[in-house]
Amino acid sequence: MSGESCDREMLKLLATLDEGQRRWFLAREALRLGRGGIRRVCAATGVSKPTVIKGLKELRQRTLRPTARGIRRTGGGRKPLEAQDAALARHLEQIMEETTAGDPMSLLRWTSQSTYQIRDALRALGHEVSEDTVQRRLRAMDYSLQQNVKDKEGGAPQERDEQFRYIEGQARRHLRAGQPVISVDTKKKERVGAFKNGGRTWRPKGQPVPVNVHDFPSLGEGPAIPYGAYDVGRNQGLVNVGVSHDTAEFAVASLRRWWQLVGRRHYPRARQWLICADGGGSNWARNRAWKYHLQRLADETGLAITVCHYPPGTSKWNKIEHRMFSFISLNWQGQPLVSYEAVIGLIRSTQTRSGLRIKAVLDPKEYVTGIEITDEQMEALNLHSHDCHPKWNYSIKPRTTESSGGPKR
Repeated sequence: MSGESCDREMLKLLATLDEGQRRWFLAREALRLGRGGIRRVCAATGVSKPTVIKGLKELRQRTLRPTARGIRRTGGGRKPLEAQDAALARHLEQIMEETTAGDPMSLLRWTSQSTYQIRDALRALGHEVSEDTVQRRLRAMDYSLQQNVKDKEGGAPQERDEQFRYIEGQARRHLRAGQPVISVDTKKKERVGAFKNGGRTWRPKGQPVPVNVHDFPSLGEGPAIPYGAYDVGRNQGLVNVGVSHDTAEFAVASLRRWWQLVGRRHYPRARQWLICADGGGSNWARNRAWKYHLQRLADETGLAITVCHYPPGTSKWNKIEHRMFSFISLNWQGQPLVSYEAVIGLIRSTQTRSGLRIKAVLDPKEYVTGIEITDEQMEALNLHSHDCHPKWNYSIKPRTTESSGGPKR
C-alpha cells in the first residue's frame, strides 16, 4: 500500500476515535515508525507535535484514562491565538508582504526572514506569539521551507538545436569512416594534499581518514588540473593531470599525449579526427592560442582536425561530462587526494560495467599564461570555417611547410 493510501486510511480511523484514543493511537504509530516517527505522524494527520508527545508520555507511564472521562466537548479546548487576537493576522500579513519574494500569481512564495525574526517583529507590535505559532500561520498562508532548484537554463542561442544536430551528424560520419571522435574538457581543479574531499566511503566504525583542519594551499603539494580526452567510439579515455595552469597549450598537449599513448595505436589508418569541446575554458571557440596549438598538432601528426563546439550554457551535454568525469568523481569521493600519485591511481582505477577504461598521466610541465598570438600567426593557420555556424565549427588541416616564428610572450 502506498504512503498516500496509508495516510488516508489513518485519517478515516482517527475520525472514529475520541480525543484520548486518537492521541494514544498516534503515539503508538510514532513508536512503530521509529526515528522521525513523530514528525511523520504529524505531517500525515495535521496533529500538533505536543499532542503526540503527550500520548507517548501517557503510554510510557501507563496513565491512560477511560474514554468516558476527561474528553472535551466538540469545539472545546483553548482557542487559537489568532482567534483571540484579531490584529495578529493583519500584522503578520504586513510583515510578510515586506519580506516576500516570488511570483504573485502562483502559490510559490518564500520569505528571507526566519521564524524567530518574524516572532520578534510581532512581539514588538504587542503580540505574544511563539515560533510554532508563526510556522503554523505561515503554512496556512501557503508558505513552506524551500531550497534553490537548478532549473533556469538561461538565454540559449537560437541556433542551439541546429548545432546539436550538426555535432551529431559530424560524429556519425567520422565514426562510420573509422575516424576517432574525441570529447574533451577540463575537470574541476583539485587541491593535492591532506584536504577534505566531499563524499563518504565505507570504513571501520570510528576510523575516518584524518585530514587538515584548514584548507590553506601552503599545506598541500599544489593544484591538480585534470584535462580529459574521451574516445566516444571505444568508451575509453585519457586524463592528463597538469600541475600549473589550464592554458590552451596545456589542452593541446593533452590531446597530443592521447594520440601518442592511445590514438595512433587504435587508429593506425586515421586521416582526421573530430574534437567535441565546450564553448569556454582553455579550448573555447575564440581562443587564438587554442587554434594556434591545434595547427601545430595537425602539422606534427599529418592529420586534419575538425572541431565542433557546444553552444554556451550547454556543457553538460558534452559526452565526457556524463560518461567519464562523473565516474571519476564517484570513484574518489571521500578519498583525500593526498598526492599526485593518489590522483593518478584513483583516475586509473575508475571503471564501469559498460566497459569504461581510463589512462592517467602526470604532466609536470610549467605552462605559462598570458601568451599572445599575433595576427600574422593567425593568418598563417590552415583553418577552414564550416558553412554551418562557422564560429563553432571549423577544420584545421596540416600545412606543407611550418610557418616561422613562435608565440610572442
